Amino acid sequence: MRITSLEPARCLPVPDAGFGALLTERGNLPLESVDVTADISGLIAGVEVTQGFRNPFDVTLEATYVFPLPDRAAVTGFRMEADDRVIEGVLKERGQARADYDRALREGRRAAIAEEDRPDVFTIRVGNILPGERVSVRLTMSQPLPYEDGAATFRFPLVVAPRYIPGSPIDGPPAGDGTAPDTDAVPDASRISPPVLLPGFPDPVRLSLAATVDAAGLELRELASSLHVVEEEGHTVRLRPGERLDRDFVLRLSFDASTSLQLDGRGTFALTVLPPPLEATRTPRDLVLLLDRSGSMGGWKMICARRAAARIVDTLTPQDRFAVLTFDSVVEQAFEGLVEASDRNRYRAVEHLARVDARGGTELLEPLRQATTLLGGAQSGRERVVVLVTDGQVGNEDQILEQAGGALSAMRVHTVGIDRAVNAGFLGRLAGLGAGRCELVESEDRLDAAMDAIHRRIGAPLVTGLSLKDLDVEPGTVTHLGSIFPGVPLRAYGRCRQGSSVTVRGTAAGAPWEERVPGVTADHPAIRAVWARAHLRELEDRYAMGEHDLESRIVRTSLEYGVLCRFTAYVAVDTRQVAGEGPEHRVIQPVEPPSGWELPSAAPAAGTFAAGMMLTAAPMSAPRMRMPAPGLGQADLDQGFAGGGGQEGGGPVFGGPGGAPGGGLPRSGPAPRPAAPGGPPMPAPAAPGGGRWGRPGARPAHRLDSVRPQLTAELDRLRALPAPDLLYLADLGTRLAALAAFLGGNEDLETLARELEGAERPGADAQALHDRAVEVLTALTGGGSSPSPAPGPAGGQRRGPFWKRA
Repeated sequence: MRITSLEPARCLPVPDAGFGALLTERGNLPLESVDVTADISGLIAGVEVTQGFRNPFDVTLEATYVFPLPDRAAVTGFRMEADDRVIEGVLKERGQARADYDRALREGRRAAIAEEDRPDVFTIRVGNILPGERVSVRLTMSQPLPYEDGAATFRFPLVVAPRYIPGSPIDGPPAGDGTAPDTDAVPDASRISPPVLLPGFPDPVRLSLAATVDAAGLELRELASSLHVVEEEGHTVRLRPGERLDRDFVLRLSFDASTSLQLDGRGTFALTVLPPPLEATRTPRDLVLLLDRSGSMGGWKMICARRAAARIVDTLTPQDRFAVLTFDSVVEQAFEGLVEASDRNRYRAVEHLARVDARGGTELLEPLRQATTLLGGAQSGRERVVVLVTDGQVGNEDQILEQAGGALSAMRVHTVGIDRAVNAGFLGRLAGLGAGRCELVESEDRLDAAMDAIHRRIGAPLVTGLSLKDLDVEPGTVTHLGSIFPGVPLRAYGRCRQGSSVTVRGTAAGAPWEERVPGVTADHPAIRAVWARAHLRELEDRYAMGEHDLESRIVRTSLEYGVLCRFTAYVAVDTRQVAGEGPEHRVIQPVEPPSGWELPSAAPAAGTFAAGMMLTAAPMSAPRMRMPAPGLGQADLDQGFAGGGGQEGGGPVFGGPGGAPGGGLPRSGPAPRPAAPGGPPMPAPAAPGGGRWGRPGARPAHRLDSVRPQLTAELDRLRALPAPDLLYLADLGTRLAALAAFLGGNEDLETLARELEGAERPGADAQALHDRAVEVLTALTGGGSSPSPAPGPAGGQRRGPFWKRA
């Protein structure tokens, strides 16, 4: 081999490339800049995100960018600016918005559309950008800040991490322009899998982020940024120039919160209640610990996950029982079934955890099924707890919620998300199902503080059975109240007709507890937006779990309150024609590999050293790569970004999404599970029913026996009430509706759920509803009945999947 030096004249910079620009065969990538400006006031942040696009080509362009936003953020505004023109976006039903966008492009007009694909994954398309032209799009949003242990957290994600895509590829045109094929488990996988830059490639995007902090009358003790270097200018924190879009921005604000009721004057309220100074009673627990050992958990994340899991095991006492399941493409148990948390068993569990390494793909549904099965036979008087330690990087969130959500809603579910670009939205949804908490760990330094909070959450809550009185609340509008835990204030939002104060009631240490909170009028439009987003999220989760008749209600709520959701989209259309018949070139913007994700340790092809080096040296073409969607040619791959999720060896070249570094997992469908100790092989998880995705077939149904333990627990809690409580009965109705959806339909449960959900209507008879619930649940748990067949769609065939509507 001979190495020849190049003359400087042969290495002149590309004109207009700019520092760190990425060159494709036809020019630089379209996304030039991302600017984030946050105004934090107390426990609510108003945020504006501006994305700058430039057409580097000599033809008209459509640019697509898949990006994250905080999962609880309410997107309330959208604007496009181009050629000194400002076009305000309009929120419409998703299919209508797409039709308007496509028609504008065909007519040669500029247009932009913003869509939500996951609670924290969004897509923007900007079409008919003229050669050399710059276009900016601006999103306006409000988000609540979680508060615990004396500190609020402002978390803003900056990259969509690759997600594991289970299932078998499906026929038909792809739902999006991403690199992973749509599957029967994730039918919109191509919408959440943008191509990924090779590690170490020059940064193609300028990032600017500034947060101005107003403690709203509270004493701000400290500001701390855990993953980025920041500069402080008075009350403003700015990101140091040159940072990359490869990890979440996390800012913690230390101050003492206070109990409060804020009324916005337009019928929306925000309630904060600090934990009371009570001693929590200790109830024996049956706990199942699930540890994700998939390939995406490699490096520091695996170390943190093992430590976190071991510390959870150490909190158990001999009166508890527990099980430890580690999972990737298969599920392994430290020992069979639930065992007593003796010193010996806890030592065995920690030994098992110490041997766990990252490998395989993130098959999350099966371990959740096994956990609910283990806890299904728990004795009465014992708390059933599931603790999941993972990065949450899966694409089949809806499938998991539909098939496991009903069972999980009858247990307490805590999630520990470990990653610098964690799938916080999904982990929060799982924790919400089981009235648990979600703790996010973005670095090893954060682990100790996070685990201290988790230990308290696993313990008994201070106040349970919460309800509100003295405030004329609109039925069905209050966000989930849950329980009050040590160090974690209650945060609730809702709509009310009238009232100037509220009394929070519950049970603490076996005795009634209540606290009166006077209201204060606050002219803060974010309160209304934050409530609407939380309410829509609950409705969307119920839809994912099978209540498909909620679609019209979700769309109506989204449009009424001007908050983006998965069934609506913002579209901005220019009135002036600037081009011919649509864009001549389309590009999907590649994203950064998440910080902290490990490179492959083995070559993906021939296994030689040279083949392995091809993964880290850029620009090089990568072996075993699936050809990306239209808009990325082989020359684009040669310039340093890669597709993933191919049918034979997908995943970004630095490691499969959620899978093992060093070779993508085949996408030919999940393999059968290995046999459990002493048992037959278990089948691969079933895909959602065909009706779910507009394909022939019925939704999966389960026998009533699978939820009988949950019904027994509900009956026990109902009988233990000191007196009939309308609010409790209404909440019970929603839980029974979720179980009925899990069963694929059960006439008795559905009828009872509808009756109980009307408990908050004027004139409801608490005693009659209480007796009716006891009667039905006694019949179902005593002898049971066969589950009714899944009902067909009302009023004709249900519309197709919302991500494919046009």
